[in-house]
Amino acid sequence: MPVLLLRQLARAAGIFLVVTFSTFCLMYGNGEGVARATLGMSASASDVRRRMAELGLDRPLLVQFSDWLGGVFTGDLGHSYISGQSVAGALEVRVPVTLALTLITLALTAVIGVVLGVTAAVHGGWVDRVVQFLSVLGTAIPNFVVAIVLVFAFAVYYRAFPATGYTSPEISPGGWLSSITLPVLALLIGSVAGSAVQFRAAVLDNLGRDYVRTLRSRGIPERQILFRHVLRNAGGPGLTVLNLQLIGTLGGAVFVEQIFALPGMGQLGNLSSQAGDVPMVMGTVLVTIVIVIVVNILGDLATMFLNPKARTR
Repeated sequence: MPVLLLRQLARAAGIFLVVTFSTFCLMYGNGEGVARATLGMSASASDVRRRMAELGLDRPLLVQFSDWLGGVFTGDLGHSYISGQSVAGALEVRVPVTLALTLITLALTAVIGVVLGVTAAVHGGWVDRVVQFLSVLGTAIPNFVVAIVLVFAFAVYYRAFPATGYTSPEISPGGWLSSITLPVLALLIGSVAGSAVQFRAAVLDNLGRDYVRTLRSRGIPERQILFRHVLRNAGGPGLTVLNLQLIGTLGGAVFVEQIFALPGMGQLGNLSSQAGDVPMVMGTVLVTIVIVIVVNILGDLATMFLNPKARTR
């Protein structure tokens, strides 16, 4: 297990370097464009060159990346080109909002997706057809469309939840729960739809295997076969699906946070990209990469725990 963990960490470090360097090159590759974005398109060439020197954008790209990466490991992510605010300070406020939105969605996805997938696989018939239909429908509708419908139905028409805004849990736990309910639902519908159909397929695959027939021939109760054997073996593919759903949820959070005016990381990245605030964009990309890598490592370790065969790969 320690060797596998080291292998996972080495792979994660490689992915981190490749993705951050590629993103850095895309963001800072045109230093003149970055400097002009902070000054305005009408800025003179001399002003642009002066601004490039002030921001260090006239240095070789590899040197800039090395300095930025060194700052990452010391907690210094730079400052906004627009407001001068510390990138780390801005993320410190906004990351918890996105994390809460994402983790709550994933937790509910895991529970509801497993229940629907197992129910469809075990019962079959009309139950299976209904679950598959709802899964296709939930996957086909974009989460921003779901968000708009939820706002109209539950905020405008029924007035059960606020349409926009965010309340900190420190100020009011009830207000916080009310402010994230609709955003979570907007992300949850598509996430559950994708997870349910994949988990259904994994359970059906295991129910048709030889070890299940052997257990049945020995007189083992169906409930015991399902919960002690089938679900354990189907857990690996289920965790893989959840890892993929994490990426989709983080991407969907960008739109959902905009619609519900949530002060999260997705909203920050979107506003910063529109303003040409490259350090802020790099900060949001960095945190997103770290979240995805950490969750994937935890998912791989959990898969190895559930399926000993995975430890030999």
